Amino acid sequence: MEHALLVTVRFHEGRYHGLDNRKASEWPPAPARLFQALMAGAARGARVPGEVQAALDWLEALPPPVIAAPRGIPGQTFKNYVPNNDLDAELAKGKAPDLGKAVAAIRVDKRYRPILFDAGMPILYCWPFDDGDGQAKALCDVAIGLYQFGRGIDMAWAEAAVIDPDEAEQRLSGHGGIVYRPSGGRDSGRELLCPRPGLRRSLAARFEGMRTRFRTGGTNRKPIRLFVQPPKPRLARVVYDARPHRFVFELRTVDAQADFAHQALKTAAALVQEVRDKAAKRLRDALLPDAADKVERYLIGRDARDSDKAARVRIVPVPSVGSEYVDTAIRRLVVYVPQSCPLAADDLSWAFAQVAWVDADGVICKELQRTDEDRMVRRFERRGRRWQSLTPLALPLARRRRIEPDRQAEEAKGAAERAAEEARATAAVRQALRHAGTGAPVAKVRVQREPFHHRGDRAESFASGTRFTKDMLWHAAVTFTEPVAGPLLLGDGRFLGLGLMRPSEPMRGVLAFTITGGLAGSAAPGTVALAARRAMMARVQRQLRRGEWFPGYVSGHEEDGSPTGGDAHRHIAVVADLPRGRLLYIAPNRLQRRGIRWREIEKDHRRTVRALEDMDVLRAGAAGRLTLAPAVLDPESDPLFAPARIWESVTDYHVTRHYRRLSDEEALKADVSSELGRRGWPRLRPEAIEVLAVERGPRGGLSGRLRLVFPTAQRGPLLTGRTSHK
Repeated sequence: MEHALLVTVRFHEGRYHGLDNRKASEWPPAPARLFQALMAGAARGARVPGEVQAALDWLEALPPPVIAAPRGIPGQTFKNYVPNNDLDAELAKGKAPDLGKAVAAIRVDKRYRPILFDAGMPILYCWPFDDGDGQAKALCDVAIGLYQFGRGIDMAWAEAAVIDPDEAEQRLSGHGGIVYRPSGGRDSGRELLCPRPGLRRSLAARFEGMRTRFRTGGTNRKPIRLFVQPPKPRLARVVYDARPHRFVFELRTVDAQADFAHQALKTAAALVQEVRDKAAKRLRDALLPDAADKVERYLIGRDARDSDKAARVRIVPVPSVGSEYVDTAIRRLVVYVPQSCPLAADDLSWAFAQVAWVDADGVICKELQRTDEDRMVRRFERRGRRWQSLTPLALPLARRRRIEPDRQAEEAKGAAERAAEEARATAAVRQALRHAGTGAPVAKVRVQREPFHHRGDRAESFASGTRFTKDMLWHAAVTFTEPVAGPLLLGDGRFLGLGLMRPSEPMRGVLAFTITGGLAGSAAPGTVALAARRAMMARVQRQLRRGEWFPGYVSGHEEDGSPTGGDAHRHIAVVADLPRGRLLYIAPNRLQRRGIRWREIEKDHRRTVRALEDMDVLRAGAAGRLTLAPAVLDPESDPLFAPARIWESVTDYHVTRHYRRLSDEEALKADVSSELGRRGWPRLRPEAIEVLAVERGPRGGLSGRLRLVFPTAQRGPLLTGRTSHK
């Protein structure tokens, strides 16, 4: 990246009336709107100059830009009555109706809800690029012709410049508003329409289509007027997010060694409240008196309205997690400051860095120290489908009936009462997810008082020093149908460190879809798996840069085109589990029990999952046009993954080599025994191998169905043989 094209747009008034593709108020204005406004400003009637066309074609091929915009607030909705398209149809027929009567008869109401913002602050669009200085400079001249941005009443003007990338980043960070960046995934954010290759031609075709949408049809004896829908423009939907400012602090002792001053996990809420109050006092003492109200509303949370919650500062205690031998003590705090927060992020960082504790003699004994080390914090910011609470959720609508310790026998709860309490808690968790703004569909919710982490604490032990009672605290595990990005805090105590969720992936390395429809009754598993593999390769290829080598993790081939060799097959497997109506993509480390470590393939697998997770249709030829939906697997009950002693074939086992002087049954037994040993699945060899069926292919290939009996229960999946990846 050598240069950056920075387009600055200013409005005459602090109102914006544009709507997004869902007919809702759009903010910030989408990059596609800027592209349209530039093209409209440069047009001379129906013609766009050739040099402008070349510049726009260059711009539409660039990645989505970074946007800096002032904070926008939805205004009041109002109606405006305008004629609808019926009047155009009457005029197109050659009729000359009484305009006064016609307009009054066919007018309709249009609802508007403008976005209100500070008109003194511009909107910045920044495109980084490597080559194309001539086109970028041509766009600088084109920007001068921009005269409106959004609807026809949104009058604006623009200017553009080619600057250094460092200077562009400084302009964005010093803008004073909110900086929106493309998320590059399916993280939560707002979806904006962006240019894509071919947009300029599609806009020209749509303009021409609008001019000729009323056409003459029929026959010479009975001509009729036809309405032809103009073509849609070529636009890309890109998810943008305004990432909050993040500051990581460590709890350290003030001595020569400066060790961690860790605190027990059950004191999380009390610790956060204490740190918050100390930082708020620092801010009130240092800032102007009129800023005290902002400190109360956006840091403390007093008198905060529902509209203020998205702008409030979040203080998250970070327990130590990882190995099963690591305790869950709190050694770090991370402070998230939303870009929409009226309090300056630098002021908040300074205030928290001044937090310290003194002993009985008035000497500072421990303090918060700012750090750039965030490896532990990133564990809670990862994306995951299954989340488990480390600190319990505060659910006031799901109170349990408390029993005094000395009356447990007399007031014991029955099964019906316990089930009703858990049902209320489950509903409260779903409501907490809505309040937290988590839009991903929920597949399963589980609630309990006991911790999910074996070194955790029971839910009621977190009530000490808080405004929450023991009977409203619950541990919860939530499973989503699609990955959700952290940090994830739920419940009424989420601003005090309660409801902290940790991603937990019991089925790590497995992506599952349910086939909801379209499957032909005679579909063969191999046909569906082949179509699914081709779809995977096509989707991954879209993510590759020009000239980038296609990953062998997906294709199963080396860079020179030869098949991946060796004992360890390091490419993903595709499974069509048609008896249960499912499609599975399984990482090789779950099939090859030795020789492959997860960290060696994690990056390739995550990239493959990102390419596949929004797939909802699979065209499988004779097997049908399959409609897909995300599926969630339970490792303890799923028939392909749960522990079992006896395993039987679902699809045919194909031998990996040719055996001489052995019968077909003996060859099948010898081959599967050899394959299990090579894959390291399991450590104990089967005590019995039974051949259920034998089949010879047209070319002499040997396959069959087997039953394996192991001395102890073994976890799945068991996928082996020559066609195991297909």
